[in-house]
Amino acid sequence: MQASSYLKLSAVVAVVTIAMKTAAWWWTGSVSLAADALESLVNLAGAVFALAMLTIAQRPPDEDHPFGHHKAEYFSGGFEGVLIVMAGLGIGWGAIHRLAAPQPLEGLGLGLALTVLSSALNGGLAWAMLRKARELRSMALEADARHLITDVWTSAGVVVGLIGVLLSGWLWLDAAVALLVALNVLREGVHLVARATGGLMDEALDADSLATVQAVLDRFQQRLAVRFDHLASRCAGQRRFVDLHMHLPADWSLGRAAAARAEVEQALVAALPGLRATIQLLPTGVEPVTEEQLG
Repeated sequence: MQASSYLKLSAVVAVVTIAMKTAAWWWTGSVSLAADALESLVNLAGAVFALAMLTIAQRPPDEDHPFGHHKAEYFSGGFEGVLIVMAGLGIGWGAIHRLAAPQPLEGLGLGLALTVLSSALNGGLAWAMLRKARELRSMALEADARHLITDVWTSAGVVVGLIGVLLSGWLWLDAAVALLVALNVLREGVHLVARATGGLMDEALDADSLATVQAVLDRFQQRLAVRFDHLASRCAGQRRFVDLHMHLPADWSLGRAAAARAEVEQALVAALPGLRATIQLLPTGVEPVTEEQLG
């Protein structure tokens, strides 16, 4: 199943859960259930936008974008993060007003049943999407999956709070739970915005990937008696890039040097699928002029 198929399924599930949670809110009058329904509405908007950005990210390189369109996925994560923050602020505003003036609730049994069922749908989909996102290194898919996970925790908090209302009769618990939901939603939204911003700023590869690259280079340094330096890396959606210098004996022929570089590149790509390696060949003892030296 492709990433786009997961996002289409996410949109369908969002429509179903919106209907269920809206019905639960209408039936009970609970502000925490209203907050839960609002977050599902954000899920739908996020899934649709993520699908659009993923479609753009999968376009091949062209004259204006020779490195591809992979970074489009980060716009999806940032957009969904902003939506989550807005939902959190709206939920918090409503919760504060209800906390000041608690209202009686009705039909909590049916409302709780609908909430638990919708949460189960979101939880199963989120688990599958997160696994696929890690496999594909898809920011758009991960953002949508994490939003669904936030929705599951939101629903769980709402259920616990409403059970507390049933057992204790404390109507203010409904608004208090909604306020806690708002804080959790805000936290997740800020996290997604930070992740998307980091991606657009050309963050380096993660520590594990860099360790894998270094292990490959160390193996060739020992076997070929060459030296690697000036390693730089960055991520762009599902694509990963490394740039480095390879210093080799000056008496090597051009053919031998090119063959050695090709072997290193193949080993790097085999170790990290989807990696694009750019290796500059230099004779031993020759150092390139850096930007710091020019400046």
